[in-house]
Amino acid sequence: MKPLVIGGSNGEHLAIELSQLMGFELVSVEIKKFPDGETYVRILGEVSGRDVVYINSLQRSPNESLIETLLTLDALRDLGATRLIAVIPYMSYARQDSRFNPGEAISVQTIAKLFKSMRLDHLVTVDMHLHRITDPSSLFGANFHNITGVRELAKYIKRNYSVENTVVIGPDEEAEQWAKIMAEDLGGLEYGVLKKTRLTAEKVAVVAEGLNVQGKNVIIVDDIISTGGTIVEAVNTLKNLGAREIYVTTVHPLLIGNAYAKLLRLNLRDLVGTNSVLSPISKVSIAPAIGEKIMEILRL
Repeated sequence: MKPLVIGGSNGEHLAIELSQLMGFELVSVEIKKFPDGETYVRILGEVSGRDVVYINSLQRSPNESLIETLLTLDALRDLGATRLIAVIPYMSYARQDSRFNPGEAISVQTIAKLFKSMRLDHLVTVDMHLHRITDPSSLFGANFHNITGVRELAKYIKRNYSVENTVVIGPDEEAEQWAKIMAEDLGGLEYGVLKKTRLTAEKVAVVAEGLNVQGKNVIIVDDIISTGGTIVEAVNTLKNLGAREIYVTTVHPLLIGNAYAKLLRLNLRDLVGTNSVLSPISKVSIAPAIGEKIMEILRL
């Protein structure tokens, strides 16, 4: 029998697209709130003896999304799913991966323990923040797969624009991995990174060392745009260095507060994100990348 696919409140759009793309059977889930604020979950289909793919992003209201996800996964396991695959396109709490100040909770460790208790067969994330996590499988206790959405962004750029006289830039050192993927997928473009110093939670300073963008078009690629502060500084820095047209791409367009308006004011050539998180710039679907990984896992 074909696998079942189920989408949570922040993943139903991807579940629907995956079912159409892969020919999986789509099962709905009822989510509602009790008067006291507790979350109610009910699976509206028979899952016993079936392989189940559950998709939900832990975005914007991460606490509510997390509880909904854990309740649903536990119900699916309890109801007899044969193989249970959780796809979490955006994993919240991953950036607190160390104790930066005395007494802090290391939130990614706590979240990992919760997912570990779900007895998953596989856990799939998309460009999860893993910079200081060397072995995520030991944390999450499942066959852990961290796929990238950058290749889907590269396909979008390739379809819509010429990349002649273009360089790829990561807005900070951590973004070098995504700049490299984007540059390779666009035919081996030159790439580099800016250097970022975080001043506050929302304010950063960005400098460029050894980068030549004079008279060139620039594609900026990053995993997450949250408040937009890093991108604003990066774009202004690159413009001061003589860059021509600038494209901003991101996998997870969180766009907190007035981030979207700040980015629109930059007069970019294009501003695009994936639909790991739904936003005004979610022009690229990561469903093909998820589908490819699910096929590999299930050996379809």
